[in-house]
Order: sequence, then C-alpha cells, then structure tokens
Amino acid sequence: MPAPLFTAAQEKQLAALSPRLRALASRGVLRNYRKNTIIITENDPGDTMFVLVQGRVKAYSSDVDGRELTYGTIDAGDYFGEMSLDGGPRSASVITLEPCVCAVIDRAEVRAYLAEAPDFAMTLINEVIRRARAATESARSMALLNVYGRVVALLESYGGPAKAGMPVLIFPVTHQDLASRVGASREMVSRLLKDLEKGEYVKLGVKRITLLKKLPARW
Repeated sequence: MPAPLFTAAQEKQLAALSPRLRALASRGVLRNYRKNTIIITENDPGDTMFVLVQGRVKAYSSDVDGRELTYGTIDAGDYFGEMSLDGGPRSASVITLEPCVCAVIDRAEVRAYLAEAPDFAMTLINEVIRRARAATESARSMALLNVYGRVVALLESYGGPAKAGMPVLIFPVTHQDLASRVGASREMVSRLLKDLEKGEYVKLGVKRITLLKKLPARW
C-alpha cells in the first residue's frame, strides 16, 4: 500500500520523531484528539498501533466502581497499542492528558514495516520487555509494600532519592495521580504527603512535589 500523503504542517509534526518512528508513522493516518479523550478502551479488540506525535497520554485500568490504577504516562515521540498486535484484546485503556496528535497504523502496515526494518523490530521487542518488567515491578510493589512504601517507591522513581542540597522536583503531578498509581485513595495519599511535609522531607505546591531529602523507609 502506498504511504499516505501528508500536508506540509503534518510533515512538520512528523519531523520531530526519530527516523525509524517517523517511517512507521508515515504508514498511518494522523488523527487529532482533544484533552480527556479515551483513545483505547481496555479489553476492546484492537488491530492498530499508535505513534504519539504530539501531546501526552495515560495508560490505566478501572473497575465498575470507577476506581483507577494508572500504569504510566506516554510522551510525544513514543508509541502505544503495540500489545494488541497479536490479535488479542487491549491490555489497558489510554486517555489523552492534553490535546494530542497520533499516527494510527493498522496491523498489516506495522508488520510490513517490521519486515523491512528488522532493527526497529528489535527496538519494539525491547520496549515490550521493558514495559512488561515495569508492570511486574508494579505488581510486586502492590503485593509486598504497604501504601506508604508504594508512595515512597513511586516518588523516588521520578528522579531518584533527594540528597542534601540536591532536591528533586516532580512536576506536573497531583495527589490523585499518585493515588491512581499506587492503588490507594487520594485522601490517604494526601495525608501521607502532609505528614512528610511537616517532617520537612517534601515541599508541596500546585501540581508539584519537591523531594528535599531521602524519604524514610517507614513512617
């Protein structure tokens, strides 16, 4: 199938991608999504992969009561939806956190490109392995750590533990973001953060948390 034709503006958007990812994206169709648009719904059948050209999205799961577990965020220059290329259902939902532009590539085009670019096929395999390891680590944390331990592990995953005179800024982030990542209520996370602020371990701001020193292992 011939590669789709793009406008000059769309070509400019694609130019920000790495060469291999740009070549893959060029096989798809560019689509614009508004903020808070659900692009993928967990358990739906899927036969497309998405290259995120512009914006930021969140991968998550939710139950019938509306409780949500966030797996992570994906920034422009990355991709998602590759887990359904085996023909299985979507493994997570994906929602836009801001206005986004995605290149949507169907399974046949992805497979054709992988046959032409085996080095990218290895990159894709490595990324799938990395994400699987991250999911395993998240599951281990949920099973073996209490809420405080999960909050500490998550906060220090952003930029490592803070050191004397070397604070770590986490931005943008909200208490709800953290709660969704660790599988706890926003109220519980807020209480823990307030306690850490009183102990001068963190400084809280609007959509930002500054780690001031190494967080205690227990609280």
